Amino acid sequence: MASSMISSPAVTIVNRAGAGAGMVAPYTGLKSLAGFPTRKTNNDITSAGNNGGRVQCMEVWPTVGLKKFETLSYLPDLTEPQLAKQVEYLLRNGWIPCLEFELEHGFVYRENNRSPGYYDGRYWTMWKLPMFGCTDATQVLKELQEAKTKHPNGFIRIIGFDNYRQVQCISFIAYKPPGY
Repeated sequence: MASSMISSPAVTIVNRAGAGAGMVAPYTGLKSLAGFPTRKTNNDITSAGNNGGRVQCMEVWPTVGLKKFETLSYLPDLTEPQLAKQVEYLLRNGWIPCLEFELEHGFVYRENNRSPGYYDGRYWTMWKLPMFGCTDATQVLKELQEAKTKHPNGFIRIIGFDNYRQVQCISFIAYKPPGY
């Protein structure tokens, strides 16, 4: 009985392998599209269907003259209460706030190297040390005001570090010099 149990799966495998493992359907060429209905597609978005209402689109970024910076840069500059709300969110998540500044460029650029993936301006100078133990948004805004006073022509951003995962979780521009 043991010999029949061993031989029957082996026979089955052999039978499956011989049943069409090496067979390939013959190439029949390209099929004609004459039998299929065709429809002209129009990529013009002005002729897209609508529900009868007027659509008002908001321009989120001027097309000329301004640079994109970081998160929230497509919005108008944040007011003090809006900055406080962002910092409160950062603190509520347990992230450690820190301020960084850049005096020449507030954006990435290419100056020293033309290889792919290399950009200057990615790393900014840290304003003091990260604010370990900070529990109130007003402490961060006070440091921001001090940094703006010291560097009125610089860019200043607020970042939040997660000390467990060892990553930067949030970063946004808190101050841009006049003209940007």
